[in-house]
Amino acid sequence: MFECLYEGTAKQGTPTLLNAEGKENQDIQLIFPLPFRELNLMKDEKLSLLDLLHVLFPETKEMKISSDEYKVLFIFDGLDECCLPINFDTSETLQDATKETSVHMLLMNLIVGNLLPSALIWITSRPAAADLVPSECVHRVTEVRGFSDPQKEEYFRKRISDQSLTERIISHLKSSKSLFIMCHIPVFCWISAAVLEKMLSEAESGEIPKTLTQMYTHFLIIQTSIKHEKDYEKNVKDEDMILNLGKLAFQQLVKGNLIFYEQDLSECGIDVTEASVYSGLCTQIFREELGLYQGKVFCFVHLSIQEHLAALYVLLSFLLDKRDVLNENLSLKHERECRTISDLHQRAVDKALQSKNGHLDLFLRFLLGLSLKSNQMLLKGLLIHVGNISYGKKKIAAYIKTEITVNPSPEKYINLFHCLNELGDHSLVSEIQNYLRSGDLSSTRLSSSQWSAVVFVLLTSEQSDKFDLSKYVSREYNQNHMSPDDVFLKLLPVVEASRSAQVSNCGVTDEGCAALCSALRSNSSHLRELDLTLNTLEDAGLTLISEGLKDPHCRLEKLMLRDCGVTAEGCAALASALRSNPSHLRELDLFGNKLRRSSVKLLSALKVDPHYKLVMLL
Repeated sequence: MFECLYEGTAKQGTPTLLNAEGKENQDIQLIFPLPFRELNLMKDEKLSLLDLLHVLFPETKEMKISSDEYKVLFIFDGLDECCLPINFDTSETLQDATKETSVHMLLMNLIVGNLLPSALIWITSRPAAADLVPSECVHRVTEVRGFSDPQKEEYFRKRISDQSLTERIISHLKSSKSLFIMCHIPVFCWISAAVLEKMLSEAESGEIPKTLTQMYTHFLIIQTSIKHEKDYEKNVKDEDMILNLGKLAFQQLVKGNLIFYEQDLSECGIDVTEASVYSGLCTQIFREELGLYQGKVFCFVHLSIQEHLAALYVLLSFLLDKRDVLNENLSLKHERECRTISDLHQRAVDKALQSKNGHLDLFLRFLLGLSLKSNQMLLKGLLIHVGNISYGKKKIAAYIKTEITVNPSPEKYINLFHCLNELGDHSLVSEIQNYLRSGDLSSTRLSSSQWSAVVFVLLTSEQSDKFDLSKYVSREYNQNHMSPDDVFLKLLPVVEASRSAQVSNCGVTDEGCAALCSALRSNSSHLRELDLTLNTLEDAGLTLISEGLKDPHCRLEKLMLRDCGVTAEGCAALASALRSNPSHLRELDLFGNKLRRSSVKLLSALKVDPHYKLVMLL
């Protein structure tokens, strides 16, 4: 849903900055969008790079793309949807753009820079799948959060003509933090606009969606009503079609397929003509004219719609037929039998946590949300055979809290917190909000799950771009609890996710600097401004931080190091780091340190490097 963007020039050059406002990358002449959904269809083809481009973009046949005549950008869209055999360890080296090979070999050689080494490569993906591409193959990774808060509002104002209704929609979305956060995804804005425009009009009544599952369930109902408005003479009941579409969605999700064929529809009892009237859910891809593959090709309008229908199918299979479709694979028969809805939920949690690319994360949120009474009532309008679901919500909530305690992955525990939100369980978050109001986290004993909740609350706060650690840390070390440095280590994911981090006077030591070095080198770090003023880093600490600054993934633009006990030794390490990676840091503040004039000259001498960006040195 929200996406990560790998941006780089592979083995050569310096990557340009991504700027959503169009102020960068003005020298790019050709942009080739290559969705993995379509590349998946070509997995059995043998093509050269030029053949691939000529097939997808016939207008390029007369262009000399393999030369340096054009500045080219390739956008591989949806790495998390890739069904190609991506294996960088066994890939053959290919430098000839006219030589035929498999599509996945073309892709990997483009990414590592063997093919068209001067081209820019951007790859979008959900965060959990981002690590499929080794970090050494790209210069940096940027998380693209989609719409900013002002852009979210702008979307609805442009999308809906009735401005008073627009303001009500925006106000409702802002009242639910989880929904407003999701609006960074354009397709979610589209779905929300379709639902809320109808729900908030004078002619409608009923509970307005407050969770992700409620929003998608209302969208499903709207799409069914649109079909009736088309006056379609149906041969199949809505209930049967939704179950069949859910079966298709689940089977293809498990296989990792986002694109399927007419035969796949038929195997799920879906007639192509009947499916066409549900075009807001499932649509046909028109690429038949390319001649690369035969037959009609289909996909769901968006992966999240497929995940919602898949979750609905899993739930209904258990309720109506007592089937545990999550465990129908013969190789998994050793798993415990699901006797209750709670058992089914626990199995879904386990499978989502086992998924390396996170392909079941959103599915899990939908499955849990669809089991709630509020969504049951919505579904009864479509699925007349669905009865009341009885299960222990507290039991699955307790199970999720246990998994939050033992799961170290930030992406995983954040998704588990979203699952608790779908269940309406805010107990952990409420506890942490009270702790945060107290100010000093170092004087409070918190469990592992509570620390996870701290990180979750801070990561999803309204001010997530700016984080002031000093509000939660006392410099005084209480031996009965945590040192300030320990608190810093616990909250490092929040520092890493923030654009600007205020860590001044927080007692950061060598151990904290070592962890900070790792964060600066991380593919997923968003950190651009870091204030470490009044921490006793000294030369050892700055040397560790310099190792992070040296890494090509580090994109820090502003570094404040006032009164940190740094001498010429630490300054030399810093100068060496900037010599290795000179293209990002723009502002450096070393005021109040024990620096000699020679140290300042050492840094100033770097300005002869044409890639050097430092404009302010204090």
